[in-house]
Amino acid sequence: MSADSKAVYSPPNKVVSISHCSSMEQYRRMYEKSIQDPEGFWGEIAKSFHFEQETTGKFCDYNFDPSKGRIFIKWLEGAKTNICYNCLDRHIEAGKGDQIAFYWEGNDPADRRQLTYADILRDVCKMANVLKGYGVAKGHRVAIYMPMIPELVVAMLAVARIGAVHSIVFGGYSSESLAERMIDAQASILITSDAVWRGTKLVHLKDIADGALEICKQKDLDVKKSIVVKHLCRVTAPQSAANGVANGNPSKKTHFDDKGQYKVGWKEGRDVWWEDVMKDAKSDCHAVWMDAEDPLFMLYTSGSTGKPKGVLHTVGGYMLYSATTFKYSFDYHPGDIYFCTADIGWITGHSYVTYGPLLNGATSVLFEGVPTYPHTGRFWEIVEMCKVNKFYTAPTAIRALMKFGDEPVKKYNLSSLSVLGSVGEPINPEAWMWYYRVVGNSDVSIVDTFWQTETGGHVITPLPGATPAKPGSACYPFFGVDVALLDEEGKEISGEGEGYLVFRRPWPGIMRTVYGNHERFETTYFKKFPGYYCTGDGARRDADGYIWVTGRIDDMLNVSGHLLSTAQVESALVEHEAVAEAAAVARPHHVKGECLYCFVYLAEGFEFNPKLAAELKGKVREKIGPFATPDYLQATSVGLPKTRSGKIMRRILRKVAVGDKEFGDISTLADPSIVDVLFQSRILDGKA
Repeated sequence: MSADSKAVYSPPNKVVSISHCSSMEQYRRMYEKSIQDPEGFWGEIAKSFHFEQETTGKFCDYNFDPSKGRIFIKWLEGAKTNICYNCLDRHIEAGKGDQIAFYWEGNDPADRRQLTYADILRDVCKMANVLKGYGVAKGHRVAIYMPMIPELVVAMLAVARIGAVHSIVFGGYSSESLAERMIDAQASILITSDAVWRGTKLVHLKDIADGALEICKQKDLDVKKSIVVKHLCRVTAPQSAANGVANGNPSKKTHFDDKGQYKVGWKEGRDVWWEDVMKDAKSDCHAVWMDAEDPLFMLYTSGSTGKPKGVLHTVGGYMLYSATTFKYSFDYHPGDIYFCTADIGWITGHSYVTYGPLLNGATSVLFEGVPTYPHTGRFWEIVEMCKVNKFYTAPTAIRALMKFGDEPVKKYNLSSLSVLGSVGEPINPEAWMWYYRVVGNSDVSIVDTFWQTETGGHVITPLPGATPAKPGSACYPFFGVDVALLDEEGKEISGEGEGYLVFRRPWPGIMRTVYGNHERFETTYFKKFPGYYCTGDGARRDADGYIWVTGRIDDMLNVSGHLLSTAQVESALVEHEAVAEAAAVARPHHVKGECLYCFVYLAEGFEFNPKLAAELKGKVREKIGPFATPDYLQATSVGLPKTRSGKIMRRILRKVAVGDKEFGDISTLADPSIVDVLFQSRILDGKA
């Protein structure tokens, strides 16, 4: 399915007719106001939320230039609010307590629950009282390490309700990674679960958490309590694990008793069951009113130094921005059913599974499973069953499902869909077209959203009812986001061009600091180009003003004087039907300076041979130019090294390309074994 890079796809009438922003003229008016009069623009939006006290200082104050002193960002100074109150109490007081907040879909299709707004508030208040009983107060940090279950939403909102700061760690990180984040945050409480099925794989969360707590103890961090959800006894085990064997391991012998009950290690005085402490907890708890600039949560991202950064977001600005981006980017309307497939352990789950939807009073799908279990149509089965209108997933998932063809999609009725979103990395045009034509039946709006953990919400995105979309382009900046492209010397590029993607001013949802290390915050994001926030990504602007994010700047290379983004090469390679996924990295070259070393993950039924290699090189020449022809093509049948959130680790691929086995920390990879396979089959002197 080829994609014309010059094609433009207008929003369908069914979206335009009801859209919050229904034309580019309206978008431009709103955008202009958000830039010229941010107080007027965001102040009007703030009226939709409850503030116990209005702003008493400057509505927005900031410094982006290190030469002018300390970098700082403040919004709604002096205002007081509580994000949990705005997510729950506000809607219940408006008579919406019985509305479904979440349809929970477990790993197995037999496992499902429904939770109303009143259900969630009751449990949030109970857990908030439990935490207060353990001494948790305003400003304290609580670590959360859980699967995608309703208790995760309850836990994070309970922490926010009492003014504490949640630090959620994806439920799949190693003990060392969890401990590192808990130690940096100085978390006093851990909330976790016994275990979780991911497809047919059993992940022993409590074991991992116990290992982390032991490391914390060795590093003098005293974690008072580990609150454990008893999850496994309530869900259906995969059929392939019925005999007690999960993912090749005899789990029944080591983790299940004679009655088939899951067993966990236990430390008296520290470990408590969630169910036990919730039983007698009071179901009412007043929300603590927070200053708008008080911390709400920290979320750790990988840093170039190898030490994770605790990206810190604050209450008021993040609340306004996550709510507004959700409303406009997905064109949410009351009655819509929304489904984001992301894990809450990542920023997408924070902003667009929990906070954004709940702040808008939405009904959402909360999904525990994986897209290919128990069959490759699982996403679409849920869409049909729940009559989902707005769907949000990652290009990695889209490309993985493309491998199985159109049939697993076409067997389900997806006519309820009107908006399809993409998140996590630039989506290649081939995947965009498949998403649009096969999943959306060519009658949807595609929103290819660009943003980061640091930005808190979408910063460049189409609007479903307004923006004519170009496959692969993030299109235009969101309200309040002032985009610029800079060359290597820091000069702004006007009109068409390609360079560093930066922002001239803050928006409400931008991070405020790196927890415990403001100097790192200043150095990472503001030192390279004083006066600008530097995303670390490259982008190009076309003749129509559309923005195309080209990927991390360190994923760009200079071949014979031509600046080339790896994303361009990868998009060209995956247009070939034989390639399911591709990754391009730089390898030193004695003539060109750098040359392209490409990894291609083949689709089922294809074999790598000289004819295919020639076709792939020809595709790159055709799409980009002769100078971009890969010097090396390494085929793989085991996949590419990815983080658990689905991002390809090009840092590791660069090591493979040059034969360097010093990979550094690979514990964050979903499957570390892939690295050794790729290294053993790497290409030397042009030959595999």
